[in-house]
Amino acid sequence: HLAESGGGLVQAGGSLRLSCAASERTFNNYAVGWFRQSTGKQREFVASISWSGGVTYYADSVKGRFTIPRDNPKNTVYLQMNSLKPEDTAVYYCAADAMTTAQAMGIMGRAPSDYWGQGTQVTVSS
Repeated sequence: HLAESGGGLVQAGGSLRLSCAASERTFNNYAVGWFRQSTGKQREFVASISWSGGVTYYADSVKGRFTIPRDNPKNTVYLQMNSLKPEDTAVYYCAADAMTTAQAMGIMGRAPSDYWGQGTQVTVSS
């Protein structure tokens, strides 16, 4: 249902753009979140966006460096990552469902339960 792409190896200070593509148009009615998990660490929230794109939330660790635009006609949400740091190294996942809002993800720490992608690896070298 959700498929991430765009991960890879980049040097510190570089940029990557991840994509989260959905196969159903109903995706456009859902808030979407990006999460990441590093080896040996718990999954953490990165960013979320409302269905309209008008509301976004970011983890403090990425604020000012990452943005989360969405293109509803293309059923795609992006994660633009700039000024990457080695500590950004992780597997990045996108997730969505009908009930979890961007605010719930960003402020209340909730994660969607229905739709998760397979993840894409991002590695930032120092």
